[in-house]
Amino acid sequence: MDEHLTLTTAGAVATLTIDRPAKRNAMSYAMWSALPGLLARVAADDAVRVLVVRGGEHFSAGADIGEFTTLRAGAEGAARYGEAVHAGERAIADLGKPTIAAVTGFCVGGGCEIALACDLRIAAADARFGITPAKLGIVYNFSSTRRLVDAVGPAWAKQILFGAELIDAATALRIGLVNEVHESVDARVAELAGVIASRAVVSVRGAKHIVERIGDGLADEDDAVRAWYDEAVHSAEYAEGVRAFLEKRPPRF
Repeated sequence: MDEHLTLTTAGAVATLTIDRPAKRNAMSYAMWSALPGLLARVAADDAVRVLVVRGGEHFSAGADIGEFTTLRAGAEGAARYGEAVHAGERAIADLGKPTIAAVTGFCVGGGCEIALACDLRIAAADARFGITPAKLGIVYNFSSTRRLVDAVGPAWAKQILFGAELIDAATALRIGLVNEVHESVDARVAELAGVIASRAVVSVRGAKHIVERIGDGLADEDDAVRAWYDEAVHSAEYAEGVRAFLEKRPPRF
């Protein structure tokens, strides 16, 4: 694990905090490498229903450029470093539980990669976004590019990647890079995480699975999707949901 990443839990909500304020929360190789283990802990904790990923004044200014002349020097070092980055990104994206990025300040490069790996992005009004490999002579990873295209469409993905310019929160909201913009990000994220955590787990995880399969090109339901239907109708949550509806009370999932 890494001293600049902390994982805490309050009830059904876990929070992964990027905590390296002296570097605007720039992600080091060690931090990227720690992400899969931290996400495995979240996955293994049955009490956790939602993960929030947050920074502080800044979400993350991206990868630690200071390591580009050391750990990332040369083609071999760049390949090894890139694999650590994308293993960390995939650990977030592949988590079977809903994830929310609480975006403040700079969300640039690898920081934007982390935010895009989350299911939902809630941004502060002063947040700034950018993906800047074109300033470094790097070709952005395929899976991360796909997440960007899925969020904003091909034309805006090209503009963001070609120009490597920062965009403001209002533009990010307009093009679909974020779900919502709020003055009080922490309050809205806490509210949203609480709402999601109160819903039927089988419904939320089934929805996440099916939406991702559609994004991967699935055109019609298959056996894996039908298995989610079957799990739901045989679940205790389904029985409780129906009972609560008939009794005109909130369900207790």
